[in-house]
Amino acid sequence: MQVYLIAGEASGDKLGAAMMNGLKALAEVEITFLGVGGPLMQAEGLQSLFPMEELSVMGLAEVLPKYRALMRRIEETADDVLRTRPDVLITIDSPDFSLRVARRVKASSDIRTVHYVAPSVWAWRPGRAAKMAKSIDQVLALLPFEPPYMEAAGMRCDFVGHPAVAEPVPTDKDVQDFRQKHQIGDAPIVLVLPGSRKGEVSRLTPVFGQALDPVLAAHPTARIVVPAAGGVADAVQSAVATWPGNPIVLNPRGMQAGEAEARKRIAFAAADVALAASGTVSLELAAVGTPMVIAYDMNWFSWQILSRMVRLETVTLVNLVSERLVVPEFLGPKCKPAPIAKALNALLDDPAGRQDQLDAMAETMQALGRGAEPPGLRAARAVLDGVQGAIT
Repeated sequence: MQVYLIAGEASGDKLGAAMMNGLKALAEVEITFLGVGGPLMQAEGLQSLFPMEELSVMGLAEVLPKYRALMRRIEETADDVLRTRPDVLITIDSPDFSLRVARRVKASSDIRTVHYVAPSVWAWRPGRAAKMAKSIDQVLALLPFEPPYMEAAGMRCDFVGHPAVAEPVPTDKDVQDFRQKHQIGDAPIVLVLPGSRKGEVSRLTPVFGQALDPVLAAHPTARIVVPAAGGVADAVQSAVATWPGNPIVLNPRGMQAGEAEARKRIAFAAADVALAASGTVSLELAAVGTPMVIAYDMNWFSWQILSRMVRLETVTLVNLVSERLVVPEFLGPKCKPAPIAKALNALLDDPAGRQDQLDAMAETMQALGRGAEPPGLRAARAVLDGVQGAIT
């Protein structure tokens, strides 16, 4: 059985790797993996057609300078799918790239197409579901309220759970060993996560760094820990060199992908509070019970367009799934050092506020499938069932 997968960023690489592991466990035949993916998917047996990092761009202003190169990669990938004729094409998130590939493939073949991570049509651009249905046969949803939106557009949709619920939770010993190794002792840890894309790092690190001044003034013993994503580790290292507090940067260079992920989870669990870019990382923090503040900014042009499309008052998944606005957000023009610092200090100083977040996080993890079959296995099972159904 041939499975063609396409992932465009670190979160998609993690989803793809877990699904690949599930497919190998469930399939009764040997599976060959083709496509585009990062280090985690490559560790599961994928030889990437080209470096996944080429696709890790976000926002209209960021995409435009690379438009021609991305279009060439879209054509190259679609041609490769049509040439190899896999049993199924699985596109993972990164819709601007992956759905264009699927559209080209569907226009010239009957190859079954699956898209992993339902687009947030409940938040903005609801018409995307109907447009997507023209080239996608099946959707794998991370959130329990998403299937009806996809099914209404004519696609099969399976809720498979969110991968954050399946991550191993570090032990108290793991946390203590981490603190001892980095000579942190019992000091408060402020975790800072400025994103996994170069554009995010360049925009957010100056703001995040300035926000730390009032935090360290109020908590002078606090230590700053910055887990850097592999593709931007050097940029993060350079950007935080001028930050206060002598930050500890966790650079994954030279580490196996699984080892780096494990260290990151331990850092998440060790932290007293986190300042994070908006995105999937909020659920990774929720999975280990770390209170957080979310902040994000983007190019002015991109923000003007996006802010007019979004139909929700919050974008943080803990707030959405728990239906409680407990995680502070500072987005777009509100992404400023002073209010971010105030929110971080409030979390560090207010046990009741921290507990409100912890309660919402526990509710979110349960709703997303904690305690059930791992999402990667559920996703693999849904894919195989869909392929079998298409054959019969």
